Parts: sequence; structure tokens; C-alpha cells
Amino acid sequence: MEPAPIADESETQPSARLGRGGERSPRDMVMSLAVLLVPIALLLIFYRVVLSGDAPITVDPAPTIQEAQQAAAFTVVLPQGLGDDWHTSSATFKRQSDGATLRLGYVDPDKDPVQLVESSVPSASLLPGELGADAKALGNFRSPAGVWRVYDGRPGEKALVLADQKRTIVVVGKTGMDNLEALATSLK
Repeated sequence: MEPAPIADESETQPSARLGRGGERSPRDMVMSLAVLLVPIALLLIFYRVVLSGDAPITVDPAPTIQEAQQAAAFTVVLPQGLGDDWHTSSATFKRQSDGATLRLGYVDPDKDPVQLVESSVPSASLLPGELGADAKALGNFRSPAGVWRVYDGRPGEKALVLADQKRTIVVVGKTGMDNLEALATSLK
């Protein structure tokens, strides 16, 4: 007996190509995208509404403030009477060979970052690090705590500086002067 001839596979299997009527329509593509985008949109809404995903992270500055007060390197002043729309976002205290520095970071009502720096480091070495080497004095601002110097710091930043013999207080941020002045005025 003679073996059966082997058939060419291309002759026995139907073509996988779609005919002219079997092409994907724009409606099919939109439906495919909707299947992907709807769950993503629902997750985003859940994150923002239920989990408060856009809310700033708030930290408790009390242990850091207590550490700075116990160090007694300078008299620590704190904001009093700021609204609930101000959030403390960071708090650090660092001792250095030439003094000590307390930094409290805030998110203001406009969702902009503002930093309060209190330090016993001499102003001549503190200010270039906080405001940038090219900071320029623009004028003065008077509050119950004293007369603050207004500075134009790094690009987009303004600062208020109150300096005396034992400490320097800097309020700096990429926000409007009204928010910087509100923080400076609240210090007691």
C-alpha cells in the first residue's frame, strides 16, 4: 500500500482574514475604550471623594516643638488662631554647631506650601540657605511681633524675615503675601 499524500496546510484550513463586512467599526473601538475608562474613572472618583485623596497630609508637630522648647536655643513662637484650612505638613528640629533650627511646613488655604523657620543660626549664614543667594529686600511689614523685612527669594517665592540678637524667624513660600502675612501675624 502506498502512503497517503500529505496535504498542504494552507489548502485545508480556512483563512483567518476577515472579510470586508467583518472589519471593526468605530463603534466597536469606542466600546472597547469605554470598558477600560469607566473603571478607571470610578476608581479616581472613589479615591478623591471617599478617601480624600486630594487633602494635604497633616502631621502632629507637638513632639518636634517640644524638643525645640527643651533645647532652649531660642524662644519658640507658634501660630495661634490660624483657620482650619491651614495644615501642618512637616516638622523638624536640628541642632548644628552654630545654632539650632526649627522648621514647620504648612499648606495654606490656597493649597500652597509655606514654611516657618525659627533659628539661632546667625542670619548671615541662615538667610542665603533659606532664601537663595540672590534674595533681595523689597520693603517692610509691621506686625505685633515687630517689623519684618520682605524679601524676593528663589523664583516664585516671597519671604518675611524677623531677626534679633538671639533668633531669626523666616516665613517663606510660593504663595500670596496675604497668606505669608497671616502666618507671621499669628505668631505668639
